[in-house]
Amino acid sequence: MLSTHYQKVRSLSVFDIMRMHAIFSANYANGPMDTFMSDLSRKDGVFLVRKKSTDEIVGFSTLGIHEFQHQGRTVRGLFSGDTIIEKAYWGSRSLQTAFALKLFTEALKRPFSRQYWLLISKGYKTYLLLSKNFPEHYPKRGQDNPRLKALVINYCDALFPGKLDRELMTLDFGDNANCLKQDVAGIDDALRAREPDVAFFEQLNPNWQRGTELPCIGRADLGMFLWAIWPFLWKAVFKPAKKAGARAGVNQVV
Repeated sequence: MLSTHYQKVRSLSVFDIMRMHAIFSANYANGPMDTFMSDLSRKDGVFLVRKKSTDEIVGFSTLGIHEFQHQGRTVRGLFSGDTIIEKAYWGSRSLQTAFALKLFTEALKRPFSRQYWLLISKGYKTYLLLSKNFPEHYPKRGQDNPRLKALVINYCDALFPGKLDRELMTLDFGDNANCLKQDVAGIDDALRAREPDVAFFEQLNPNWQRGTELPCIGRADLGMFLWAIWPFLWKAVFKPAKKAGARAGVNQVV
């Protein structure tokens, strides 16, 4: 059994950070500690996934909370950074539950403001969580959304200046960017056929294997929760977890 709790980055112990980096390095190439620490220092908090029996960290997801000026109004973005859970615990909904509740809690703090989930995806699993659970998102298979595209450009320019290819709408951090190891979150013909959104992700981000990121956005304010995201929240909180090894989403590897 797993438990997931959100805490501020400044409250992490050295042991916590070392354990997080060990999990990260087991699944990503080109992830030295200094780069990992630099990224972590720019985040507000982290979801720590622990085994209840031993309190050992077996997964984590970082989170940055940002406000942007866009077309004359302030919008709030919750940015998901590095996210990973050890393979033995794939299928657990613990991280997904904590993340959904955090989105909902933050939306309640500003019920009349627009709030978005911001993410960049070098693997398909996070994109699937977005596409399957957030009705208003970008990029979306079969539907263009210039307004959300403009928001993506806005947050990429703010968080990753000079890295966005506006023609391809991907972020390229260079040949030494961290990337998923070859045996993690691979894509084959069977998966493409079974999940059209995976094929769509690969079409938009054909260089994902070398660490190129697909920037995405999903509306996640209170109005969207009341309209459409309750099923996601309900599944995350109340639906029984899949057995370890089953297919899952952001609570495994981004």
